[in-house]
Amino acid sequence: MHLRLLKPAVLLLCLALPFTTAHADEGKPRQGEFPPSGTLGNTLHGEPVDLAQRRGKVVIMTFWASWCGPCLRELPVLARIQQVAGKDALEVIAVNWDEPRAQVVEFARRNRKLDLEYVIDPKGKSAERYGVKAIPRMFVLDGEGRIQAVHSGYSQEALPGILEQVVALLPEDVRMRPSQMSANQRGK
Repeated sequence: MHLRLLKPAVLLLCLALPFTTAHADEGKPRQGEFPPSGTLGNTLHGEPVDLAQRRGKVVIMTFWASWCGPCLRELPVLARIQQVAGKDALEVIAVNWDEPRAQVVEFARRNRKLDLEYVIDPKGKSAERYGVKAIPRMFVLDGEGRIQAVHSGYSQEALPGILEQVVALLPEDVRMRPSQMSANQRGK
């Protein structure tokens, strides 16, 4: 008797799962879409950061935290990509995930060589709007502001593919110009 009741319940549950899963990411930004409007948080100087103001250049936005080992390996790589392409063509925005402002400021002070736009999202509101559940989580936006790629985690093996995606989004004149690195850095 219990088995007869159990089968319809399991069937209903199985039918409901795909529906629930399909709507779990509803409202979260996807590839080819524009990201959520509004500010991501504030810079270290307290200025609001809005992706709409970055249109015209490629943007790599990554969610990170100072305690996240893979994030700490990713940030220097992203800073280097920005340095080579030139900040006029490509900007990296590093949105801190739910850490106090003082901790982010201290991290930026200790890592001055990383010329990144640090954004403080102390309550995780932006991370929530972007569906971030684990870090690092990277969004690559084209010059029009559309999301062209989303990457979760960090691995050395994925870097060539990510770099290829980013370079493909840069205008041809930017791809063809010499690197923005200074002459003394090239010699090292």
